[in-house]
Amino acid sequence: MTGPLLGLDVGGSRTRLRLVQEGRVAEWEGRGANPTALPAAVVERRLSELLGQLGPVRPAACCAGAAGAEVLEAVLARLLPGTPVKVVHDARLVLAAAGLDHGIALVAGTGSVAYGRSASGKEARAGGWGWLLGDDGSGAWIVREAAREVLRRADAEEPLGPLGVCLLAAGGVVDSVELTGKLHRLREPRRWASLAGAVFAAAATDPAAGALVDRAGASLAGLVGVVRNQIGVGGLVLNEPLLEAAVRQRLAGPLIRLEEPPVAGAIRLAAAMAG
Repeated sequence: MTGPLLGLDVGGSRTRLRLVQEGRVAEWEGRGANPTALPAAVVERRLSELLGQLGPVRPAACCAGAAGAEVLEAVLARLLPGTPVKVVHDARLVLAAAGLDHGIALVAGTGSVAYGRSASGKEARAGGWGWLLGDDGSGAWIVREAAREVLRRADAEEPLGPLGVCLLAAGGVVDSVELTGKLHRLREPRRWASLAGAVFAAAATDPAAGALVDRAGASLAGLVGVVRNQIGVGGLVLNEPLLEAAVRQRLAGPLIRLEEPPVAGAIRLAAAMAG
């Protein structure tokens, strides 16, 4: 009988851990531990806190999904001595969670990336550059572009509009000067992405906010297009309704909304490791 299986979905905003043991499923959540956005010491500390919830359980296999696989594998090897560990790109978990061995997964959260795998095993990815260089269409990118528009309006002495009102309220500030300072103090992309709801809230009444959502959709569809051209398969997983609509109108073919959390894919891959 296969022993306990451990799966982790290590994101920028949160980390989800799932343990499957003798048919029982237990889950815990912790802070984001993305190795591409955080120092290795912070990643190890946060994962150590989360893995401490397991108690004396020794997993038979562990699969984790994240960007920065090399760093994460080293960290998990130290935290889980004796346990076989495999780290895959976090978008790979999405396909596995959907029960698919091939297709294209689009992840649009704190960051953005598309990952694809063909029936023959050929893999390709696009995006996933990190919030300082790209991640177009992601939560952090949307907030940055929205802030630029609000600050442009302030410089031009134009009304800040619904977008400005929503973004200032989300940031807990009263004007564009405070908004600038607040954003510069948000050192992690997940904290920027947490304000993205303000942009979607303003999209129906502020043309620039609506155009920004449309731009985000175009950027995400573009990532899928790059991967599709390389491996020639289809499939898509999305979460935000307005953003989903903006992407769907640009893509043809079967589109699948993920019903299981990505961490379920990590368990599926861990089971394959354990045989």
